[in-house]
Amino acid sequence: MNGKMISTIALLILSNTFMTFAWYGHLKFKEMKWTQNLPLFTIILISWGIAFFEYLLQVPANRMGFKAYGGPFSLVQLKVLQEVITLTVFVAFSLLVFKNESFRWNHLIGFFFLVLAVYFIFKK
Repeated sequence: MNGKMISTIALLILSNTFMTFAWYGHLKFKEMKWTQNLPLFTIILISWGIAFFEYLLQVPANRMGFKAYGGPFSLVQLKVLQEVITLTVFVAFSLLVFKNESFRWNHLIGFFFLVLAVYFIFKK
């Protein structure tokens, strides 16, 4: 793995962490006293604020990683890599933050097939 590959993957992991908090973190707001009575529009604005940081990392990751900008990945490779990272971050987030959610065997099998997709997308 070269530096651009590692940097791209690291930025994608960080951006997906922000994205996951923006998309799903607000579902825990009912447990926080200061957010219980906020209107939906305010929740949307908070999520947009979190997503801003996702974009600050996502856009550079894609530019750095894309072959046309000297990166190691094709557009399809970037997208499939992004999806697997998204699911990995989401699974970790859901198990750590939403303790009542479960990760079942069928989820594991589906995830395995996504990893297989990565293998085939990257195969020359």
